Amino acid sequence: MTATEQPTATVQPVTQPQTRPASRPVDPDKLMAFVFRAVDEVGATLNTALVVMGDALGYYRAMADGAGITPSELAERTATSEHYAREWLAAQAAGGYVEHDPVTRRYTLPAEHASALVDESSPAYLPGFFQIAAGTVRDAAGVIEAARNGDGIGWHAHNSDVHVGCERFFRTMYNAHLTSEWLPALDGVVAKLERGAAVADVGCGHGASTILMARHFPRSTFTGSDYHAGSIEIARSRAAEAGVGDRVRFEIAPAASFSGSGYDLVTMFDCLHDMGDPVGAARHVREAIADDGTWMIVEPMAGDRVEDNLNPVGRAYYGFSTLLCTPASLSQDVGLALGTQAGPARIKDVVTAGGFSRFRAATATPFNNVLEVRP
Repeated sequence: MTATEQPTATVQPVTQPQTRPASRPVDPDKLMAFVFRAVDEVGATLNTALVVMGDALGYYRAMADGAGITPSELAERTATSEHYAREWLAAQAAGGYVEHDPVTRRYTLPAEHASALVDESSPAYLPGFFQIAAGTVRDAAGVIEAARNGDGIGWHAHNSDVHVGCERFFRTMYNAHLTSEWLPALDGVVAKLERGAAVADVGCGHGASTILMARHFPRSTFTGSDYHAGSIEIARSRAAEAGVGDRVRFEIAPAASFSGSGYDLVTMFDCLHDMGDPVGAARHVREAIADDGTWMIVEPMAGDRVEDNLNPVGRAYYGFSTLLCTPASLSQDVGLALGTQAGPARIKDVVTAGGFSRFRAATATPFNNVLEVRP
């Protein structure tokens, strides 16, 4: 990656005098229940790095056949140190990621876990999710400082694990749903793509969504755009490798100024909430789209109220919103900071302000809302 690496920073404590909280009755059982929950949370935080480690070192791949393995055998298969393999396996067993047989002292990766941790074609493939989480946490010190002074942190300023992990995680979603479910849920769009349509994929990142659509609809042409030059460089090389370079063009451009007009389809995948001026972007889409065109907005799964999102998926997305997406928006002009959990109602307000009149929820997955917008 060409992304700028953030220097390691130390989190500084609050400097004002500390005071004890107001005295209130404390239930010792509830207190200890919370303490042990917190211990589990710390273990989960460390496990994020351990999953990234297992993916990078090939530990999961070495266990994918389901046969029991010892630390020394895992180390030998992966050409790594047995000391690390031993501790990693024990940590994974404690977290329920692998199974440990106390009689044979061997460790096994269940088939279901292998599907999620090894099989890149699986719709449940998760290593990218852990990688973006690890990269996001690594940059947390900068976010803490930004929260103190109201600054933002641009997407380009994060370490490469954020960019690579994001693409790996969302590519899994696109491969599983984009051409088979999301596009067919839009009124008349697939027929246009099969005949030959002009498509703008805005905020395309590494181009995973653009290239996937281009491979599936060979009569259509695609323009992917992103303000991050490093991502566009990767997207261009991947389009050439995929053999679609003659029908796909990538450009460095923010959402409010991508080139072209008369597009039959404009897509934005998991990026509208990151924009500083999403209304301005919506206005530009309105100018660039054909009168009978469609704007497909894919956003993280969210309801319109906080209480709708108090669940495991919402928790993860609120975490990314605090540490990644909101700082990205605040680093740009306007800095509307919709947040990752904006919800369909707020997105509708944005597109309506941008000049669109028709809006509907087309379909959804546990991780995404798919929204159809028309002039």
